[in-house]
Amino acid sequence: MPDIRDMRLADISAVAAIENESFTSPWSENSLRAEIGSYGSVARVAVLDGDVAGYSIAKKVLDEAQLLDLAVMPEFRRRGIAGLLMEDLIRLLRVDGVENIYLEVRASNVAAGRLYERSGFTVTGKRKDYYSNPVEDAILMTLKI
Repeated sequence: MPDIRDMRLADISAVAAIENESFTSPWSENSLRAEIGSYGSVARVAVLDGDVAGYSIAKKVLDEAQLLDLAVMPEFRRRGIAGLLMEDLIRLLRVDGVENIYLEVRASNVAAGRLYERSGFTVTGKRKDYYSNPVEDAILMTLKI
C-alpha cells in the first residue's frame, strides 16, 4: 500500500514526470510549484517503494472544492492508487468543511470517469470543446459530501 502525504517541493519533478506521461497538455513544474503553495490548495502524493506513484491536487474555496488534477504513473496504474488518492482527498475535504467537490474530465477518459463514479461523483453537465490537443468536450461531475 502506498503512503499518502502532503506534496512537497522536492516532489515536483516526479509529479511533473507523471503529468508528462499522463496528459497532452501537462502542467509545468512552475505551475505545480505555484499551485502547491497557493491558498486553498490541497496537494497530495502517493509514495510507493520510495517513488512518487501518483498525486492529486484540489483547490478549496469556502465549502466547495475543485479537483484540478489526479494522475498515476503508468507502471503503477491498476493497483488502486487513484482510488486511494480520491478517498484521501474526499476525507480531507470533508473534515475541512467542504460540501461539494467539482471536476471536469475528458469525455474520452472512460477510466477516470469510472473512478469518479465509484467515488460517488455524478455527471452534472458538459462543456463543449473545453479541451485542446485534441479538442474535446469536458464532462462535468459533482460530489456532494
